[in-house]
Amino acid sequence: MNDNIIQVRDLKKHYGNGKIKALDGIDVDIRRGEVVVVIGPSGSGKSTFLRSLNLMETPTQGVILVDGVDINGKRVNVNLHRQKMGMVFQHFNLFPHMTILKNMIKAPMTLKKMPKAEAEAKALELLRRVGLEERAYDYPSQLSGGQKQRVAIVRALCMDPDVMLFDEPTSALDPEMVGEVLDVMRDLARGGMTMVVVTHEMGFAKEVGTRILFMDGGTILEQNTPAEFFANPQTDRAKEFLSKVL
Repeated sequence: MNDNIIQVRDLKKHYGNGKIKALDGIDVDIRRGEVVVVIGPSGSGKSTFLRSLNLMETPTQGVILVDGVDINGKRVNVNLHRQKMGMVFQHFNLFPHMTILKNMIKAPMTLKKMPKAEAEAKALELLRRVGLEERAYDYPSQLSGGQKQRVAIVRALCMDPDVMLFDEPTSALDPEMVGEVLDVMRDLARGGMTMVVVTHEMGFAKEVGTRILFMDGGTILEQNTPAEFFANPQTDRAKEFLSKVL
């Protein structure tokens, strides 16, 4: 089995007839079990890169191989591919008219044809893991922001994804709620989940990341281990960025 679960080659995303280059030639491999943390200034292309990995953004050109399959190819089943990639956003995207449990079982029952009893048992076990089992029959409006984001994470896990993508999962939260969400992500990392995380939480990047990608201007300017990147950035742009965020 190929150790690289994701291989990206010459990935570009341009807008406005090529005038705006959100991504301008990304090349990167992501290995199974890695926690790749993507950092950089606003507008550097981090979220566009992440959203391209599950085709929420359609690349202008380039190749994205997931388990050896070019997901940007003409014959790919996008919905099937997305089942392999859990996605967690800044805003929780929970259905407000459904209970937490119904939010969690909707996709497994609809897309995977999972029997309701099995889907509910799995959902309740995942809620138990994040300390929210007793909130299963509440509605999203009854939960705090941190609780909603924990639900959003385990809802994605209900589909048994191979990779979890996180797009600034704590940036919309009050500061005291950030820790409870990062704790869930730490547990996932310890369990060997492959994760790609766009975040401004430098402490999390240092502690949990196996590799840092530093982006600016739609390209990856540097990649290194957290220890090396934070102690010894190689480019002036990375040095300038770190001087403002650390």
